[in-house]
This record gives sequence, C-alpha cells and structure tokens, in this order.
Amino acid sequence: MGLSRRRIAVGAGALAVGAVALTIAAFGLATSAPSAAPPPAHHGSPAPATTVPTAPAVAAATAPPGGTLVATTHGAIPGYPAPGQPSNATVPGSWFGYPSILPVIASQPGWLKVRLAQRPNGSTTWVQQSDVTLGDTPYAIVVNLATMHLTVFDGGTQILDFAAGIGAPDDPTPPGNYFMTMQYPPPGPGYGPFVLVTSDHSDTIADWENSGDAVIGIHGPIDSYDDSLIGTTGAAISHGCIRLHDADLAQLSVIPPGTPIDIVN
Repeated sequence: MGLSRRRIAVGAGALAVGAVALTIAAFGLATSAPSAAPPPAHHGSPAPATTVPTAPAVAAATAPPGGTLVATTHGAIPGYPAPGQPSNATVPGSWFGYPSILPVIASQPGWLKVRLAQRPNGSTTWVQQSDVTLGDTPYAIVVNLATMHLTVFDGGTQILDFAAGIGAPDDPTPPGNYFMTMQYPPPGPGYGPFVLVTSDHSDTIADWENSGDAVIGIHGPIDSYDDSLIGTTGAAISHGCIRLHDADLAQLSVIPPGTPIDIVN
C-alpha cells in the first residue's frame, strides 16, 4: 500500500492548510472570493503621510527569560522597512477573521520587528510599539524534519517530544522560522481535536483546492493507516502539514497564537 496523502476539500472558498481546506465562511469572510482576505503585508499600500514617523521615547521592549514577546495589532497598522523610515506596507488587523498576533523578533525604543502570517515565507516588518498591545508566550515549538519529531519548550526547557508526520518528498514541509497564527476547529474526521494553523506556506502548492493559498497546519493523522505510519519514529506522508497522534496533538491546546515554530532540517 502506498503512502496515504488524500486530498480533502471543505466547501467553497477556503483557507488551505496543507492537506486540509478550512472554510472561510467560518472565518466571517465571503466564501465566494478567497481574495476577500486581507492583502499580504508586503504588498500593502504605502502610507499617505510624507513625513517620517517619530516613535514615542520608550525603552526597547524585552521578552521574559525563555519566552517570546507577541504583538496584537490595533486593527490594520502601518509597516515600515526600518525604524523611522516611511511606511511601505500595511499589516492586516486580522488574518481570515482571526486577530493578528505576531511574534516580536527585535526591538528598538518605540519600535518592534515582527513576523507576518502572509506569503512569502519569512516575511517581517517593523511596527510602532504604540500600534500594538504587547503580551508574551513561554512556549516554543521545533519541528525537526530529519528526525521527524515535534518538540515543545516551556521557558526554554523541553517538556514534550512527539513523533510526527511531515511532508512527502514531492510536497515537503518548508523549513524556516514561523509561528502559530490561530487554533482552528477540526474541519472533519481524522484531524484531531483542533488544527494549529502556522505562518508557513507550501513551496510546491500555490493554491490548494482553489482556496487561494496552501498553509501548513499541525493536526491529527487523518486515518488509522497514517497513524500507524507515524508510530514512534515519524513518517514523510503529507502534502506539507505536520501530523500528530490525536493524544499528542491534544497536549498542544495550551499553545497560544504568536508562539514561535522553527522548522529545521
């Protein structure tokens, strides 16, 4: 029997998550037009202001030990190529109806550099600290494609380690530095208790089932055969998504949006 990599489409107009399509209707967006989603920040329109903004004189934000700062935007906000330069993008206030909660990867007084959920993979921008509300997450996830395991850290200490299904050779899971954007209800049987949607996008699939995107998710094993393939060692069986045993996935329910996810070779 070959590897199980079946396609499933759920409704028209969907947010594609690797081998799963999540209905845009549930996100409160028009189901007839996937393009109704906010435009990627890197394609945003320049801010009309011609003057260079001056951020308030505040100390640079710092993350707690072993944790990551996360920034929740105050709606759609300007993005900047560097602190003090004119805006060249718009950071959407939501992505498929879920708030933009973005990990902070650098800071200067009054400014924050954040990761973005939209294509291309690895997109970042600077935002003014006054345009966001800061929080933090103690968690971090590492997916090792070589060992086919997913590891969870809390405050820098490893707390969980699971065998994982990863992308098969023709649709590999793209490595890089990403984050968890939302926790989404399972779109159907086999996906476990929920799907953790990531900011990672397939490099080989541009448009999954006419959804307008192909986003990598962390979810259940799809069926008992794939569950047996994952076993205790992991397996390369998906269209890019990360698959876990249901019991293992359930332990990730505490992971909040903005949590960093590093996918390494």
